Amino acid sequence: MGQFPLTLGRFIAQKQATPPGATGELADLLGQIGLVGKLIAQDLRCAGLIDILGTTGVINVQGETVKKLDEIANETFLMGLSQSEHVCALASEEMEKPVLLRENGPRAKYMLLFDPLDGSSNTDCNMPLGAIFSVVKSEYKDRMPTMDDLVRNGTEQVAAGYLLFGSSTMLVYTVGQGVYGFTLEPGIGEYLLSHEQIRIPARGKVYGVNEGNYHKWSAGTKKYVDDLKILDKNAGKPYSVRYSGCLVADVHRILLGGGIYLYPGELDKPEGKLRLLYEANPLAWIVEQAGGKASTGTMRILDVEAKQLHQRVPLIIGSANDVRDAEEFIQGKR
Repeated sequence: MGQFPLTLGRFIAQKQATPPGATGELADLLGQIGLVGKLIAQDLRCAGLIDILGTTGVINVQGETVKKLDEIANETFLMGLSQSEHVCALASEEMEKPVLLRENGPRAKYMLLFDPLDGSSNTDCNMPLGAIFSVVKSEYKDRMPTMDDLVRNGTEQVAAGYLLFGSSTMLVYTVGQGVYGFTLEPGIGEYLLSHEQIRIPARGKVYGVNEGNYHKWSAGTKKYVDDLKILDKNAGKPYSVRYSGCLVADVHRILLGGGIYLYPGELDKPEGKLRLLYEANPLAWIVEQAGGKASTGTMRILDVEAKQLHQRVPLIIGSANDVRDAEEFIQGKR
């Protein structure tokens, strides 16, 4: 008789799914994020039929045109997580300021930062999409948190994960005890454990980067990407390029199969484009927990000092040996 599949709820209850000493609040919060993922996946499945593709005409705090599905996904997160009594503040890439859940008061233990719909440029052409989340503890019991309280370093995360909306819907997360992946079985409406203790290979054979920005890169970045294309069978090169335009999908591919994803700083934007708190920190922790590495090109992502809610950062992430190579090129050591 085969082993009965573990649902997300059962896994959280039975396995090492929460940090030592944690009570059930974090488990409940992860379950609520899973529900949000189901609702967003449902909207995406019928997006082309109910007039929710295209843009809203609004420019968000990041200076980007808001897609209708960006707005819908953001509202779904807000509604879904406002029902969790364990969250007192929500911050989103799509909102200038956080939402404080005063009904939960300062007694709620956690704060959530999230990118509600990653890769939204893919929405109108049925390509992969994702969502990313980071959970930090609320430090104060006698007052509501402020915006500054949400600006936390990556090492302070207590949970991080992402939802991937592709040929199937997946939830991947870590609480610092490895990385676990669950696939949504739409027939029963449950996430089932499909990837236990994910480990990223030390080196891969693929890279992901938007080469349309090549002319904006530093000499070291150009030299590294050029080197990946040189025939060298002993080094397993050339690498194959795989780039979808969805950060979650590209990192997920590398998490499972190895390789490297780059969104480097540019000559006119050395600070990078990706958001530290909503994207880089949670993905960096996941990849590190799977044995990989995440860097700005000059330092570990999780060691970057968080100074602003919408702070940007370069991101070089993936297999440890590949990221180490990229750092050496970027730093002029090779």
